[in-house]
Amino acid sequence: MASSSQPCPPLGFSAKYYTFSNSGQCVRQSSFFNGEAVLNQGVGYSVILGFGAFFAVFTSFLVWLEKRYVGSRHTSEWFNTAGRNVKTGLIASVIVSQWTWAATILQSSNVAWEYGISGPFWYASGATIQVLLFGVMAIEIKRKAPQAHTVCEIVKARWGTSAHIVFLSFCFLTNIIVTAMLLLGGSAVVNALTGVNIYAASFLIPLGVIVYTLAGGLKATFLASYIHSVIVHIVLVIFVYLVYTASSELGSPRAVYTHLLEVASKSRICKDPISHFGQACGPVNGNYKGSYLTMLSSGGLVFGIINIVGNFGTVFVDNGYWVSAIAARPSSTHKGYLLGGLVWFAVPFSLATSLGLGALALDLPLTTSEASHGLVPPAMAIALMGKGGSVLLLTMLFMAVTSAGSSELIAVSSLCTYDIYRTYINPNATGKQILKVSRGVVLGFGCFMGVLAVMLNKAGVSLGWMYLAMGVLVGSAVMPIAFMLLWRKANSIGAILGTVIGCILGIITWLAVASIEYGRVNLDTTGRNAPMLAGNLVSILTGGQVHAVSSVVWPQNYDWETTRMIKMVEKVKSDLPDDEFKDEKLLKAKSWIVKWGLSFTAVIVILWPLLSLPAGNFSIGYFTFWAVIAIAWGTIASAVIIILPLAESWKTIQSVCIGMFTNDRLMEKIDEMNSRLRAVMAVMPEAERIYLLEKENAKKLEP
Repeated sequence: MASSSQPCPPLGFSAKYYTFSNSGQCVRQSSFFNGEAVLNQGVGYSVILGFGAFFAVFTSFLVWLEKRYVGSRHTSEWFNTAGRNVKTGLIASVIVSQWTWAATILQSSNVAWEYGISGPFWYASGATIQVLLFGVMAIEIKRKAPQAHTVCEIVKARWGTSAHIVFLSFCFLTNIIVTAMLLLGGSAVVNALTGVNIYAASFLIPLGVIVYTLAGGLKATFLASYIHSVIVHIVLVIFVYLVYTASSELGSPRAVYTHLLEVASKSRICKDPISHFGQACGPVNGNYKGSYLTMLSSGGLVFGIINIVGNFGTVFVDNGYWVSAIAARPSSTHKGYLLGGLVWFAVPFSLATSLGLGALALDLPLTTSEASHGLVPPAMAIALMGKGGSVLLLTMLFMAVTSAGSSELIAVSSLCTYDIYRTYINPNATGKQILKVSRGVVLGFGCFMGVLAVMLNKAGVSLGWMYLAMGVLVGSAVMPIAFMLLWRKANSIGAILGTVIGCILGIITWLAVASIEYGRVNLDTTGRNAPMLAGNLVSILTGGQVHAVSSVVWPQNYDWETTRMIKMVEKVKSDLPDDEFKDEKLLKAKSWIVKWGLSFTAVIVILWPLLSLPAGNFSIGYFTFWAVIAIAWGTIASAVIIILPLAESWKTIQSVCIGMFTNDRLMEKIDEMNSRLRAVMAVMPEAERIYLLEKENAKKLEP
């Protein structure tokens, strides 16, 4: 506890975080959690192991039902591509769950706590546009590499072995960074809320994911992702409505607004664990009039730029998004990515506008360390609902970590299987051999996930640091990968040089700025905005510029013939109509996603912020309008992502239910007899076949 001579705040406004000492001084908590868990360890282990076991069994059961009653064949192609026939709603749901990391829930509220209202907006807009624009790449895969399994397969087919090794390394690095963020955030929150050992949590969280991914491959991860998305959005809506309509301490936009004004105007606790109440940090540095209620925030804008650059890397260089695009049916690809991006926007925007701003409004005694480790949402959930809130938040976080984690497992499995094993070890591998290797990699990388999280926790790396650093490390590969499918002149030498030189210069710039600005290089200084911004921009811009100049000077003039020659290991039976792959239809889809993707990008990155700048420090009416947008977007997005996949798959669900509750063995016999009859008729002379058909029709017409 830290003491102060300042009087305690009025009852009803953060009063629970203050007490009077024996000498009559007002004493404020120096930390919200004070090293104490809200829930006991039994709850933590129950959530981790219970939900893990449930999803392992339930998802495996769904995959078995599909195999038995829908006729799916569990080949290596099916394991890694889900039959390339996934519809719009499920693709959108998968995109939402893949992009809903621990950071989405935790870091978005941290930037709200740090910058105010601009934080959630820049987190959401800065990480939505990549998904919207990736829809263009998804269509180009269908046009130029329709049988590919991974992005690196396309790299090798176009640019050869050297480029293949370089981009394979960057894809693996991206998967490792994303996995690290998932488990760093997940283990930190599980430890803070339940007291479960942080290292034990790192190993136990991926356990259930490994089981159902081993059993059902990509389709299992898609089915699990849908269920996870449903739970995440239900909890999201509960928290949003609690803060703005039902909470006893807040309960309305006006109450949140009033409390935020009070917090910004008074001397409040510094975001540092050794500070005393009364030692003022002052208003928010870089914000208009120091207010939390403004989009005129230099810190928020810098974070937004870092966010945009970094997340281009973790979408375009993450094989998981390419695998999802490959799995989608051609007519669903562009719509799925656009819808997924717009629905995902609600997760950080609506959630952090409620939990992040709510934590500020209640003036919760959070330290910088607690916030950077993602503990703002748990603190607010506890303040709103006590233990019930912590259980809800823990459940939501577990869903986010495991669904995104399953995507990373399949992404790494595909790379190891097709880009290492099939390419360099056994080019003539059979489907059974590939399936065996795929499952082995899932198991191996799943175990590595836990080891990685332990190492990073030992090193003191936080979720916030890792989130900001990712663009420096992988951003240089973004533009070369985009050029690969979009620009026929893009050459291999430029791709290799741009990616490698951009990464090296980005890291050098990052460390140099940290040293010049702060006189030392460590986790603290390298995690600040100026070094991160410089490193991110140098990395992505250098990578693109070097590749572009090289390609203009020595153009390749490629025709994508070799990428179209990539072969599947096993033929997959498809019920898609023939016109799904017609180039004119795909070009029309590309035109559609370019138009709408760029339009929404312009709205959420340029138009929306510009229109909010004249408001300066938001009035009560303007803030209410802002809160209503957050509530409405979260509610509508949740309804769409829950209902649409069910509506699109209703016929399949009916078929499975009919098969389960009727004599499915008899139906199998009838189908087998019909198949034999069709086979016999296929080899009959045409005259006899016509005679039998006419005879059958005549019988049907008899009274």
